[in-house]
Amino acid sequence: MNSPSTAAVLSARRIAVSFMAAVSAVGGATPLAAADPLGPSPEASQHAPRAPLAAHGIPFTDATVTQQEDGSFVVAWRAPGVASVTVYAEGRVVARGGTEARVTVRGLPAVDRQWFRLVPDQGDPLTLADRSLHLRSVPNFRDVGGIRTTDGRWVKMGVLYRTDGLHSLSNADLAVLQRLGIRTDLDLRVPAERAEAPDRVPAGARYVTADVLGGDFTPELPATAAASARMMAGTYRWYVSRPSALDAYRTLFRLADTAGSAPLAFHCTGGKDRTGWGTAALLTALGVDRDTVVRDYLATNDYLAARNAATLAKETPDTAARLKPILDARLRYLNTAFDEVKARFGTFDTYLRQGLGLSQQDLDRLRETLLVA
Repeated sequence: MNSPSTAAVLSARRIAVSFMAAVSAVGGATPLAAADPLGPSPEASQHAPRAPLAAHGIPFTDATVTQQEDGSFVVAWRAPGVASVTVYAEGRVVARGGTEARVTVRGLPAVDRQWFRLVPDQGDPLTLADRSLHLRSVPNFRDVGGIRTTDGRWVKMGVLYRTDGLHSLSNADLAVLQRLGIRTDLDLRVPAERAEAPDRVPAGARYVTADVLGGDFTPELPATAAASARMMAGTYRWYVSRPSALDAYRTLFRLADTAGSAPLAFHCTGGKDRTGWGTAALLTALGVDRDTVVRDYLATNDYLAARNAATLAKETPDTAARLKPILDARLRYLNTAFDEVKARFGTFDTYLRQGLGLSQQDLDRLRETLLVA
């Protein structure tokens, strides 16, 4: 068996600490030229009253915006009971469709972030952007919002961002965050990580630390891939039970609800484990179903695929096999945290109340702040 290189061991130590602590159109959608003139205001009443839906909330059960490599955007939606949807961007109509559609929008100007307003013929509009900001230096920087809750509300976009470490921000990407107006940078790493790779904090942003693990660790790369996976799962228990983790996630919840803190970006090193559980806990508290929470968590594997592949390619096959479970986001890991919530607190609501010390008033205010209906 080949021994791991010194560089591999050092890399594994840093990664281990940071990652563990150890939807062709459907229904006749019609893209329009971006230069088409703006019709009546989305907020104007353009249709005669038809059904109660017109006055009761957002009718979309699914909606996404995805930026393509060529700069075009795919906008997809599903809105049962709605006859037509008009899509606006840059103050102009750029697409129309029916109850369910998938359209490609081209020719929009290059901007840091392109927003689309989906206006149904009845019910309230929904404003969305691609959840990813497509930052080259921090590929896992993405919006926590743009997700529907089980009661039909949507998590607001442009308020909370989850990301990998901001120490690796390029000058160009740092400028993007400054133009977005990031006000708070919440760093979930241990002191040694922060010292070795200090954040590049956007100008005007407040820098806050909240050490999930509660101190520095110097873990070794486990001897087998199975041992690495066990170590990772065990660390997710810490996120639920360790006093420092409860304190750190309490800070995240409090900041998410604090006037003047948003937009807020929170991170560890890879934006996978400590950041992953923080996001999962927030989304669950807001009423997002478990399957959707899991999909968001596992999406890190896609955002970090190129970076992780490059890391593994530098190692021997044996070392790469032992390192891969540490680099991966795996369902087993997230389930371990949810299982620990059940074992230690009984219910997720009790975890929020007793573990994080959040009152019903705190939770109501959090939902008022982060949800749109």
